[in-house]
Amino acid sequence: MVLDLKDNKKAFIRPYEEKDFNKIQGLNKEEGWTNLVDNHLNTKEAWKNSNVVYVIETESQELIGYIRGLSDTFISLFICELLIDKKYRGLGLGKELLHYVHNIYPNTRIELLANSSSRSFYEGLGFRAFYGFRKSSQE
Repeated sequence: MVLDLKDNKKAFIRPYEEKDFNKIQGLNKEEGWTNLVDNHLNTKEAWKNSNVVYVIETESQELIGYIRGLSDTFISLFICELLIDKKYRGLGLGKELLHYVHNIYPNTRIELLANSSSRSFYEGLGFRAFYGFRKSSQE
């Protein structure tokens, strides 16, 4: 899928490849998602074992965004992470990634967790808040 960027530049959504992982970790670090960066090996295994793994790459092969999730392909599509490079936010790339993966699994409901800074983004796309729980392995 081709996406239009600023200055007549193009980007493409494509499946994740293992060679993308270090670039993804660079985006995670820039975003301050230290848990993913610090747990490098577990994060890499999570990417290997997820069935919803796509990246956005520019014509010059700069990785500028990604989505990782899990789906049973019939009911649930859970988004684990969605991240767009800060320089490319506001261009609709996150929305395009969500539409792209939902079109692969059109009968599923999308579920995700969001922090307070991304809440308005998801609400603007028609998502509604729901109640949930979380427990980490350290708890």
